[in-house]
Amino acid sequence: MEETELCFPQLFNISCSRTKRPHYETTIIYFVLSSISLLTLSLNLLVIISISHFRQLQSPTNLLLLSLAVSDFFIGLLMFFQILLTNGCWFLGDIACVIYSHFSYIITAASIGTMVMISVDRYVAICYPLHYKMKITQKKVKICVCLCWTWSVVFQSLNLMENFKQPGMYNSCLGECVIVINYIAGMADLILSFIVPITIIVVLYLRIFVVAVSQIRAIHSHTAGLTLHGSVNVKKSEIKVAGSLGVIVIVFLICVLPYFCDTLVGQDTLLNASSSAFVLCLFYFNSCLNPIVYAFFYTWFRKSIKFILTLRILQRDSCDINML
Repeated sequence: MEETELCFPQLFNISCSRTKRPHYETTIIYFVLSSISLLTLSLNLLVIISISHFRQLQSPTNLLLLSLAVSDFFIGLLMFFQILLTNGCWFLGDIACVIYSHFSYIITAASIGTMVMISVDRYVAICYPLHYKMKITQKKVKICVCLCWTWSVVFQSLNLMENFKQPGMYNSCLGECVIVINYIAGMADLILSFIVPITIIVVLYLRIFVVAVSQIRAIHSHTAGLTLHGSVNVKKSEIKVAGSLGVIVIVFLICVLPYFCDTLVGQDTLLNASSSAFVLCLFYFNSCLNPIVYAFFYTWFRKSIKFILTLRILQRDSCDINML
């Protein structure tokens, strides 16, 4: 039998119990989660500073990356609260529990919505390059970003409305952080926050892959002819395109699929923050990977990192430096 202890030993009649872990195991968990949180904050902060400071980087596509980085930065902050739950106890009170969950839902929904807008942006850029500047403008992107965040706030506020009426009403003991979402709201969240976004992302990236491969073949046919060497290069290019696009979709699925599977369990979806700590941390880990997948492979990002870390960004007129 595993040893258990109380969250509030002085209130043994109403306190929740938690599993007692070995000291080394607890230390490893805290270290890993803290490292992921700090890495998430650092990477996304670099993206935010880069795009906000250098005027040349403030393109429609990069504005979407900025929105994604902002949402993922706040997710990195929320991970510190999740670290408090690794021992199975919530010590910050019922109101803080509801507020934490509310912001968590809003920010993650905005992050996923921004990823959908990025896939649409890339779809138009690759499939309709001649119409891109006319269809995708800074003004339209700013409006879409505002609508995305507004929708996230309104939808998730309605989703968690019952929990605001009486915080902690679903806790069975002191030290729990339990959020209840009814079946209809849970299914709506599943459809609008996962099924629809992932369907859009997969369909658009498949279309991008087909168009990109056809363009690669056309280029190689023109430059290398229908030779064996040319066909080998085509195959290598196809694999490279498939790999880069596949990583984006697979990483997203791996990180968010376990979380949304919870909404399919039972008539009422009970999200106990203690029992679902791993699922939530995996979901949050996607925010650490986003700046790597979407921005780290850009040359302008690597160049801007050098300017930031060497403090050259503090020089006069540094915002007008050529970063491309």
